Amino acid sequence: MAAATSLSTPRIGSSPAFQTLRHYKFPVTLSSFSNYTKTLTSRKFFGSTSSPHSSRRDFTTAIRAESTNGAEPTRQYDYDLFTIGAGSGGVRASRFASNFGAKVAVCELPFATISSDSTGGVGGTCVLRGCVPKKLLVYASKFSHEFEESYGFGWNYETEPKHDWSTLIANKNAELRRLTGIYNNVLKNAGVTLIEGRGKIVDPHTVDVNGKLYTAKNILISVGGRPFIPDMPGSEYAIDSDAALDLPSKPNKIAIVGGGYIAVEFAGIFSGLKSDVHVFIRQKKVLRGFDEEVRDFVGEQMSLRGIEFHSEETPQAIVKSSDGLFSLKTNKGTVDGFSHVMFATGRKPNTKNLGLEAAGVKLSANGAVEVDEYSQTSVPSIWAVGDVTDRINLTPVALMEGGALAKTLFANEPTKPDYSAVPSAVFSQPPIGQVGLTEEQAIEEYADIDVYTSNFRPLKATLSGLPDRVFMKVIVCAKTNKVVGLHMCGEDSAEIVQGFAIAVKAGLTKADFDATVGVHPTAAEEFVTLRTPTRKVRSTPSEGKADSGTKATATAV
Repeated sequence: MAAATSLSTPRIGSSPAFQTLRHYKFPVTLSSFSNYTKTLTSRKFFGSTSSPHSSRRDFTTAIRAESTNGAEPTRQYDYDLFTIGAGSGGVRASRFASNFGAKVAVCELPFATISSDSTGGVGGTCVLRGCVPKKLLVYASKFSHEFEESYGFGWNYETEPKHDWSTLIANKNAELRRLTGIYNNVLKNAGVTLIEGRGKIVDPHTVDVNGKLYTAKNILISVGGRPFIPDMPGSEYAIDSDAALDLPSKPNKIAIVGGGYIAVEFAGIFSGLKSDVHVFIRQKKVLRGFDEEVRDFVGEQMSLRGIEFHSEETPQAIVKSSDGLFSLKTNKGTVDGFSHVMFATGRKPNTKNLGLEAAGVKLSANGAVEVDEYSQTSVPSIWAVGDVTDRINLTPVALMEGGALAKTLFANEPTKPDYSAVPSAVFSQPPIGQVGLTEEQAIEEYADIDVYTSNFRPLKATLSGLPDRVFMKVIVCAKTNKVVGLHMCGEDSAEIVQGFAIAVKAGLTKADFDATVGVHPTAAEEFVTLRTPTRKVRSTPSEGKADSGTKATATAV
């Protein structure tokens, strides 16, 4: 990659445009011009974070127009930045870029709750068919468990509470329309031009939207990803996560294929809403890549809530019977009677038919846009952020990448996204929160670690009588005493871990945790009261290879 300064707006004093201004015969005196620049500066012309003013745009355009300096005129563009995709990363980059003084446009497909080649909506996956609607359905599904808990606290119900699916979906969709309206206003208030339609790159500086061409000095790809259903006999009967959030009726019995976070979240949703839920996973347990103890714990807890796991089963076909129900055939047999079969087997970058290959943009094997550490693609004027790059596919990460890109391009502040200690959550039931390294990753990186764990019955369960438990884990580098990983599975884990993520990001030590007074009575206080390590993992010379290799051994304490 070229030096960082090549990625940013040139400093005013050294730019060709500024040098041209020194020789340009202004229609006003230099003193008047000086007063004018003071006025612009007083309006936070440079690096402003307020809504852009037309005078700013006119002035920057004038600079570019007069920057000939005896050479070929600078090419004129319709926009400084043209963003394809108004999801989290695209909106953040566009809004910040506009606030930094750039002229920006965004194109996005018309709103719909289910995405397609012709529908999308301002707000993107997270707002319209991901994080937000999913969390609303999680809230809905948790009430059944809370009703069960309430009996031990003296509550009685004359009739069994009933759930109306249509009310939930109608209210959810009304909220999505409200949110996409808010996102539209956010762009409008920032001075960003919103163009409805499908964008396609024509060349490194041109985008086609529904047959109309727009030119831009920089183009940003932020089109996210789409759910993927593998090809197999009967796959046309399967639904994905988009459809699962907008079903006309609640499933009576559902097969969920996949063991990732989307699969376990929807398993909790439909189980809580009293569907019969079966989860089919190719491996022995769910959530590959998560801490092994957390994987074991959440699987056990979900099973206690009535979810049936079919481990090491690979789907081979979906068969529809004459009564309209479905059978799922796997390598181990066939399970019948499903009203719905959902695939949560991953997502793919939404790069099809965007014109990227023709423009020279390199894609990875799975279709992701390849970028460098500044989010620049193989074409210098084209950039990409968010899930379309398949780095860390989380909404807050896309926001970080979008903000960093705007600083790099338009604030003369080359900024790399920082992927260290990124916290995340799985809204399973019970939910998971985590930040930093898993135990397995910590051993690989540091060799010598101390592991603190706690598995306990929360206070609420003492009266509810339910088998709910909480698991908490802190991983410490033995050499530095720094906390390098923190994990929790239990009620409110996402909220709790967000706070502790600051401590992990800041590099606090176990001694700092120990010196912190807990809030009582809470589950969170367990993180600052763990005193004795559950085990110490130490590297020791490998047998017969004392000089060249080491192996980790765990000592229980």
